[in-house]
Amino acid sequence: MRELNQLTFGFIGIGLIGGSVAKTLRRIYPSCKIIVYNRGAKPRVMAMNDGTANIALDTVDDTFHECDYIFLCMPVELNVEYLKELKGIIKKDCIITDVGSVKTNIHQAVVSLDMEENFIGGHPMTGSEKTGYEHASDRLLENAYYPITPTSKVSEESVIEYTKIVSDIGAIPFKITPEEHDRVVAAISHLPHIIASSLVNLVKHNDSEAEYMKTIAAGGFKDITRIASSSPEMWEQICMSNHTNISQMLGLYIEDLKNIQKDLDTKNGSAIHSLISESRDYRDNLDEHNNSIIQRSYSIFCDIIDESGAIATIATILATNGVSIKNIGIIHNREHEEGVLKISFYDEVSSNKAVEQLERHRYKIFKH
Repeated sequence: MRELNQLTFGFIGIGLIGGSVAKTLRRIYPSCKIIVYNRGAKPRVMAMNDGTANIALDTVDDTFHECDYIFLCMPVELNVEYLKELKGIIKKDCIITDVGSVKTNIHQAVVSLDMEENFIGGHPMTGSEKTGYEHASDRLLENAYYPITPTSKVSEESVIEYTKIVSDIGAIPFKITPEEHDRVVAAISHLPHIIASSLVNLVKHNDSEAEYMKTIAAGGFKDITRIASSSPEMWEQICMSNHTNISQMLGLYIEDLKNIQKDLDTKNGSAIHSLISESRDYRDNLDEHNNSIIQRSYSIFCDIIDESGAIATIATILATNGVSIKNIGIIHNREHEEGVLKISFYDEVSSNKAVEQLERHRYKIFKH
């Protein structure tokens, strides 16, 4: 295997994911060379100023010929266009990879362009509610699953080396076919986004003029629909790229819902009990990881006395101890919640530190 610290890495697009991969490569391989292309000037300037990039370009040209690896980090349809440009630029043993959440389309393009010997698909299953290079982090990929989808013609040596790189950046690589990958993410990522959006619209379209549903929506409703607050443009593209798998999973889900509706109509309590029991047991056995394609929510609940300055006191305690609060507010519907005050954080470290500090000040804290 080659000396990875001496390789040259290229990036087509340096937003949140591309920027995070580039920053991580700079940290773990400090002597590597990184060439970046980005349409907007600001990320290019930032990547040069913070030492991530050695070269920043506003066009894809022959500079990328020296790259050993090139990461395609643009929207799916644009990645295909850049593949066409790179075909006449890359050297013979260059490996092109991508970071898209749908794999079948890019693999079909690779086959049609006769670039199978130079391609290994990839999907870092992580992200953030924030976007852009300014929010990229050299720790974003730590403990995140990273499916790898090699073509049938790429060399095994390249797959081994690429897998080592993914492992070095802190992610968890595993090999899977593009078809199986797209079926998996349709079920665990793409369909949940559609369901969340549909559920939110169900409430919106069936609420009364007084908007009681909206007013008393409990934390549970907000938690399961949180991912509905996503980019419509990005999710339109994802859904159109993986429409067959999503539609198939949606059909299965609709059949399940019809069976549940039948059990409700016939008052089949044992079936409802089995449904909830089975789902609870399965969910309780899901592994927890720091990063996920669907971002976790880090929130705690705190009992406080309803008096002037109560929230300000808590905010001051946390600020004094360097804990950044993402959101804070009173829970008015506590049907499924413990604690009257909900405090949300950007990460698990902040959440844990907040619990430690507030319990030290004798507040009663509940973690969900």
